[in-house]
Amino acid sequence: MNRRQFLKAAAASAIIPTILKVRGASAATGEMQYRTLGHTGEKVSIVGLGGAHIGFPGVSDADSERIVRTAIDNGINFMDNCWDYNGGESEIRMGKALRDGYREKVFLMTKLDGHDAKTATAQLDESLRRLQVDHVDLIQFHEVIRMDDPEKIFAPSGALEGMLKARQAGKVRYIGFTGHKSPGIHLHMLDTAFKNSFTFDTVQMPLNVMDAHYDSFTNLVLPVLVQHNIGVLGMKPMGAQVILRSGVVKAPECLRYAMSLPTSVVITGCDSMAILQQAIDVARNFQPMTDDERTALLARTAPVASNGKFELYKTSHYFDGTWQNPQWLG
Repeated sequence: MNRRQFLKAAAASAIIPTILKVRGASAATGEMQYRTLGHTGEKVSIVGLGGAHIGFPGVSDADSERIVRTAIDNGINFMDNCWDYNGGESEIRMGKALRDGYREKVFLMTKLDGHDAKTATAQLDESLRRLQVDHVDLIQFHEVIRMDDPEKIFAPSGALEGMLKARQAGKVRYIGFTGHKSPGIHLHMLDTAFKNSFTFDTVQMPLNVMDAHYDSFTNLVLPVLVQHNIGVLGMKPMGAQVILRSGVVKAPECLRYAMSLPTSVVITGCDSMAILQQAIDVARNFQPMTDDERTALLARTAPVASNGKFELYKTSHYFDGTWQNPQWLG
């Protein structure tokens, strides 16, 4: 670590304490902690259960149900999913797990890919059938990863129009968007919304120990969300395990770092009970990182993070489901 890298890490860290004063911490340690989801007023657990992992082929139906229900029994109330995860298997499994009174205990989110109202509405309806619910608490436009995606979503007869009708019909309560490619695209999506007199309820994006050093959502998008009191959904705290391969950071500190940002919830995938328990333990014992801890961690990650090598969702198409399946866009 040379002086230039240390100063860069310190600069990346400088924005975070100021923002944290706006959002604040949530509750005492030893039990699940909760934060307010932006201007919605909803209370969500500081860690959320990712939907992709419970649909992996190596995870059995019984194990996926056990993971979901154990998470809820331990206070995790934010459930993440998506219309395209594992060909719909993730939503089907979560739907089964949310029976027997579990649905009423959670804030349920799913995502869709369609850019036009017809496609988006059809995908939402399919998600509702798979999840065995009459509504989701939050629907999000998934993978806003191209600079012209906002124009398509906000166009006449676009996906937003379809979801506003779905909200009127009681199928969704809140509307947000996700993306992992570039903070510039996120800012364009937000600006497009503001120009159309619309404010998103939530925004989901990668927030992790590598992000601060390369094309950073933390430094560029997070302040805008805090300014407008939009719910911040942090994802990829470990970059789908890729960040851990760097060898310079451990899973618990990845989670703690992301939770120390002004996130409403940090969504993490759990494909085993052990991984789930790790997330529960970090959330229950969470204390925000001090300025010194944050600066030291960013200094440690800076040498391996500057070129995006461990952020494949930014630098490759590996995580771009709609790039591999453009028909999902409609």
